[in-house]
Amino acid sequence: MADPFYITTAIHYPNGKPHIGHAYEMIAADAIARFQRQQGRDVFFQTGTDEHGLKMVQTARARDMTARELADEMSSYFRVMAEKLDISCDRFIRTSEADHYRASQAIWEKMAAKGDLYLDRYEGWYSVRDEAFYEEKELVEGEGGQKLSPQGTPVEWTKEETWFFRLSKYQQPLLDFYAANPDFIRPESRRNEVLRFVEGGLVDLSVSRTSFDWGVPVPGSPGHVMYVWVDALTNYLTGAGFPDDAERLARYWPADLHLIGKDIVRFHTVYWPAFLMSADIALPKQVFGHGFLLNRGEKMSKSVGNVVDPMELAETYGVDALRYFLLRDVSFGQDGTFSDEAIVTRANADLSNSFGNLAQRTLSFIAKNCEGAVQAGRADEADAVLLTEVDTACAAFTRAFQDLALSQGVEAWMTGVFACNQYIDAQAPWTLRKTDPERMHAVLGTLLKAIRRLGVTIEPVVPTSAAKLLAQLGPEGDADFKIAPPTPIFPRLELQASEDA
Repeated sequence: MADPFYITTAIHYPNGKPHIGHAYEMIAADAIARFQRQQGRDVFFQTGTDEHGLKMVQTARARDMTARELADEMSSYFRVMAEKLDISCDRFIRTSEADHYRASQAIWEKMAAKGDLYLDRYEGWYSVRDEAFYEEKELVEGEGGQKLSPQGTPVEWTKEETWFFRLSKYQQPLLDFYAANPDFIRPESRRNEVLRFVEGGLVDLSVSRTSFDWGVPVPGSPGHVMYVWVDALTNYLTGAGFPDDAERLARYWPADLHLIGKDIVRFHTVYWPAFLMSADIALPKQVFGHGFLLNRGEKMSKSVGNVVDPMELAETYGVDALRYFLLRDVSFGQDGTFSDEAIVTRANADLSNSFGNLAQRTLSFIAKNCEGAVQAGRADEADAVLLTEVDTACAAFTRAFQDLALSQGVEAWMTGVFACNQYIDAQAPWTLRKTDPERMHAVLGTLLKAIRRLGVTIEPVVPTSAAKLLAQLGPEGDADFKIAPPTPIFPRLELQASEDA
């Protein structure tokens, strides 16, 4: 049986429509999932929406609807985006689903049985926007002396009866776990931030609310719903079959990779492992906190008016061009910037002018001059050199993707494309057609092998385009297949003039 690989995105908070940051995380996770499937792994890929919490209640109230109605509407936008962006998820989970309630209550009961939950009163600072509690020492001062969270969001003083989780008890076990598992938190910069935070001391965490009822009910405690992060994080276990499907759980848990934004690393690398330790459940193998996407170098916000709809970008430039740009130009783990000009420039340079043009002129030449089929020809040392260069480029792509160095992987792949273009120019099959047809066939056969290898390798990044290209090449080794005049796979993009230009 194939080796399992369980990958998740963060589940997205649907109090608004999806933005380009949500799309970026889904696309990156999808490319990793597709790559792992290519490696023969039994991949389970989960994404979805995190639908509980005070923020949803307030947003719904402002729109004169129930929280569930808001969740139903907004989660549908995220599901549509996943379909539009060719996201090959195996489950789109919603935290309002019945099996997720069961999982959340089951992990709560395990933590309670360990003696790690106790009832008390909470008084402290809470950010509705972050759905997070903060200590006084973490707050920063905003305009007019207003207290803000470390993320710059407003905080309010909250008082209510609440269940607490003994987070302080897990300070040393967490530090010991980080030391024993140095790759648990990546990249290194995120790991260092978490270590400093935990070394600074952990205080017990409020894990229930009584001021609203939109959430998972706390077992045996009427009027209490779980703090949204308890149930949100548990979605990863729900997808793996917890608590009812022991066989599935044994197969897919612990998760291989939680892929998340850097702003929620604390929840995934401090709270989540502590909950799991308390419940005597294995910890995930790795949490990777990617960076933010910036619009022309600026953080996106509704107030500035520079929030970008990923669906519009995909509609304008094509899904695969957008996917390629985000995975090629954003160094994975760091912040990245994008613009219409950058997307068009990158897609045209790499996909249209380099790889697309290589495939187009090779296939067109074969269809026009060889009746769609390449014969055995006279090999030359240059052929073996090219195939070695392509193999080296594709192997470098594989190593980079194994290490989550996605942009470096795509960059390495492009060296194989460049090698092919140099080869076709040097060998000049259009000249050989008149002077040495036997050599021409060897050159064309070499190019077909190289293009096929490059097409298969880049498929996780541009799945639809790669599939179209491979269909035009036909099944490998099929002597009866005739290459037809090809349709361009990567048409040149034109920069769309902005409406206010």
